[in-house]
Amino acid sequence: MKYRIGELADKCNVNKETIRYYERKGLIKETSRTDSGYRMYSEETVKRIGFIKRMQELGFSLSEIHKLLGVVDKDEVRCADMYSFVSQKIGEVQQRIKDLKRIENMLNKLKESCPNEEQLHECPIIESLIDD
Repeated sequence: MKYRIGELADKCNVNKETIRYYERKGLIKETSRTDSGYRMYSEETVKRIGFIKRMQELGFSLSEIHKLLGVVDKDEVRCADMYSFVSQKIGEVQQRIKDLKRIENMLNKLKESCPNEEQLHECPIIESLIDD
């Protein structure tokens, strides 16, 4: 089945500009045009955009997804490359979790310093941030 850009956008829950952007960045292949100038996309493009969106949901940047698509498009050594890439991403996610836990602890300490009186002129949270 072939889709015009608006149909593809609807099917993939993205807007037309996103599709054009993905083409410019090489995330999806430029497609042929009809005699009247309409781009026509295949079911393969639908799957590829679905892959891109799923990877974004997992926290991958478009730059990382571009690299991943290079792995997906290769016929040889796909699995080893993908394993390495995903392992690296796991490390980054674990570091981000550590950083977020550290921030959460700092915010909890700030919150504990507040007497919870909304009408105070001097806020202990602001004061402790200014003094540090």
